[in-house]
Amino acid sequence: MNLPELGAFLRTRRDRIRPADVGLPAGPRRRVPGLRREEVAQLAGLSADYYTELERGSAKNGVQPSAQTLAALARALRLNGDERDHLFHLAERPVPPSAHGASAHVQPALLGLLDRLSNTPARVITDLHETMVQNDLALTLLGEPPAHRGPEASFVYRWFTDPRARDLYPPEDHPHHSRVFVADLQAAAARRGRDAEVAKMVAVLRRRSEEFAALWDTHDVAVRRMDRKRIVHSMLGVIELDCYNLLSEDGRQRLLWFTAPPGSRGAEQLELLSVIGTQELGATESLAPGGLSAADSASQH
Repeated sequence: MNLPELGAFLRTRRDRIRPADVGLPAGPRRRVPGLRREEVAQLAGLSADYYTELERGSAKNGVQPSAQTLAALARALRLNGDERDHLFHLAERPVPPSAHGASAHVQPALLGLLDRLSNTPARVITDLHETMVQNDLALTLLGEPPAHRGPEASFVYRWFTDPRARDLYPPEDHPHHSRVFVADLQAAAARRGRDAEVAKMVAVLRRRSEEFAALWDTHDVAVRRMDRKRIVHSMLGVIELDCYNLLSEDGRQRLLWFTAPPGSRGAEQLELLSVIGTQELGATESLAPGGLSAADSASQH
C-alpha cells in the first residue's frame, strides 16, 4: 500500500471541494478554501483522528483502509470514476464494479442532489433497488438496509423471499408494490441485456415465489418514477407520502425522495420525523467509539 501517495491524493481532493459543494456552511475563520479534515471525516462517517492518519500517510498505527472506508471517502470527496479507481489502486484494494451493485460508485450528480435534500428523506439506489447511500431522515423513516451481498442486497429480492421486508408497508398495499417492483425489474433486465446478475436473481425468485413468477409472466413493464406510498413507522404510525425518482442517464442508479403536500398529516409527520431522527442520531453517536459508525469501526479491525 502506497500510504504517502494515498495521503497526498486525499489531501489534494479535499482542497478542491468547497463547503457549499457538499451542503456545509462556509463559516467564519476558514483558513483553507477546501474542506477541513474533520469535515471529510464527518461526511465519510469516520473519526477525525483516523482520517488524519490516512491523509498523513503514516503507517505507525497500522492504517489499512477497507473497501467500505474507501467507498465512503470517494463519496465524501465527490470523486469521479477514474479518481475512485485510483484511490482503490493506491490502497491496493480490488476496484469494485462501477455500474451496479450496492458497493458501486454513486454518481456524483445524484450525490450532489442528495446533499441538498437535507429536509426530506432521500436515498440513492441501484436499478435493482440496492441502497447505496441515504440521508439521516431516510434512515429514520426506512431504517438501515441489511448488510447483505449478492441478490439479498436487493429490496425487491427480499420483498419476495423475506416476509419481514413487507413490514414497511400496510398489508393491503402489498399487491400494488409487488406489481410495481416486478414491472420495474422487467425494465432493468431489458436495459442491462444479457446480465448474469439479473438472470440469476430472476431465476431464483421464480423458484422461490409463486407470486413473483406469476407477475413476471405477465411481462408488464414500467419504470417507477413516482408513487404514492404509505409507510409504517414504529413511532408515528402510517405515514402517507409521495415518492419521486430521478434516474441517472444510464438508468442504473436513481435518487428517490419523499415529500408530502404542505399542511397535510404527512407533512406534519415528516416534521416530527426530523425531531426523532435528531434524537436517535445523537444517541447513536454517543455510543460509537472514536466517532466511527459501527460498520466503519468493524471494517477497520
